[in-house]
Amino acid sequence: MTEALDFDPEALRRFLSDFLGRPVVELTIKPTQGGMSNPTYFVTADDWRAVLRKKPRGQLAKSAHAIDREYRVMGALAQTDVPVPELYHYHEDDSLLGTPFYLMEWLEGRVFETYATPGLDPGERGALFASMAEVMGRIHRLDIASAGLADYGREGNFFRRQLGRWSQLWQHYSKGPDDIPDIDRLIAWLEPRIPDSETLALCHGDCRIGNLMFHPTEPRVIGVLDWELSTLGHPLVDAAFNTQAWYMAPDENGGLVGLDLEALGIPAEADYLETYYAAAGSDERMGDVHRVFAMFRGAVGSAGVAVRGEQGNSTLPDSAAVGRKLAIAYAARGMDIAMTQG
Repeated sequence: MTEALDFDPEALRRFLSDFLGRPVVELTIKPTQGGMSNPTYFVTADDWRAVLRKKPRGQLAKSAHAIDREYRVMGALAQTDVPVPELYHYHEDDSLLGTPFYLMEWLEGRVFETYATPGLDPGERGALFASMAEVMGRIHRLDIASAGLADYGREGNFFRRQLGRWSQLWQHYSKGPDDIPDIDRLIAWLEPRIPDSETLALCHGDCRIGNLMFHPTEPRVIGVLDWELSTLGHPLVDAAFNTQAWYMAPDENGGLVGLDLEALGIPAEADYLETYYAAAGSDERMGDVHRVFAMFRGAVGSAGVAVRGEQGNSTLPDSAAVGRKLAIAYAARGMDIAMTQG
């Protein structure tokens, strides 16, 4: 049984038969729910299971959907204390499934799409948030040279380089000067406020709760997923993206604004960050420029999701509408933060 796919399932059946060394009789391919970037599928080949992740079809922005980088970084992390799935195979040739793809372990656990984490009691929820902060700290304190990732990004001022890159992406995605003007306002606000820090660490790039797998019954992270935006960058940008939920509403990527955090057992942002700082061994502290920068990146990234949805290059039928809604929301929240600073 297969659902709507952007590739020939029989091609995958033939490949898996060779890969597993036996004929695959019963093949099931099911798209995952929630992701809006690289198409991802649960694959069952008789009694063997895996997750397949591939590039989308169509014209893509340069350096986007870098599943080869995902595969490399998860391979490097396999021997560290950062939990990642086991990797099985990377297939660079796009002649088989239309685009490059890789296969990895199918982890058994829980994924929460919203920071409200429904179904948990307050004590468990607090422990889960602590685990999320600690794992993010482990990523950022990683010895990148020992992990073989010293060349995984460029040296220099990460903020200046990334502001230029994401500004160019916005020009690629924008429909004109009146298309989400808050994004252009964020660029103008950020340009004179680039921090001088050249601190570099491994950064996930999209370190939100929906990209973490938690143990089936325990409040701890067992897998960090979706590494396509990973690079060497400033860790506080990663942390700012992770803490966007404290500034966004529940219908804006599962945010927390308006919820009774104390009753839910969710820490205040400042307390959550203290757990992260301790795990990361960080001396620098997050400021509003980091938060605004993260909102800007979220806005542009979501605009890209909308464009791919409009072009029919997404596995989710509503990605155009969802991506645009989030792009507007991220940009508006970024401007809210910026305006408090003048």
